[in-house]
Amino acid sequence: MASQVDPIPNDRRGVIPYMAVAGCASAIEFYTKVFGATETFRIDQPDGRVGHAELSIGGNVIYLCDEFPDYGTVGPLSVGGTPVMLHLYVTDVDAVAQRAVDEGATILRPVETQFYGDRGGKLRDPFGHVWWLATHVEDVSPDDMRERARQLFGG
Repeated sequence: MASQVDPIPNDRRGVIPYMAVAGCASAIEFYTKVFGATETFRIDQPDGRVGHAELSIGGNVIYLCDEFPDYGTVGPLSVGGTPVMLHLYVTDVDAVAQRAVDEGATILRPVETQFYGDRGGKLRDPFGHVWWLATHVEDVSPDDMRERARQLFGG
């Protein structure tokens, strides 16, 4: 008798970002150098493009592929930007942000300590994807967070 197959793989239970990028192999190298990603799986196409790759970053999985315009799969550089921001906690946001800049990222919002207890900043990687990088520096209760937000933004 065949064993029952779980319709949702145990290690894939959450939302998995699937990022199309122009130059996927270079993106994998960037994410490895900057974010400490580990490539866990990859299928290259005969023409050299990455058909599918899986990376682990901080214990979470992201999928990547090269652009395949014939299938409507294009990255943010091809469409003039992205409405999606990826959030990543790191142990030293200042060091990781600097490493990202050194590898070609652009700072969109400098790293600063935020009212909600994180130190964070926003950047665009060389492939057009936008990241919010953060290090948690203070535990703030929901009530205190709301009060700080009220003081900061008014209301």
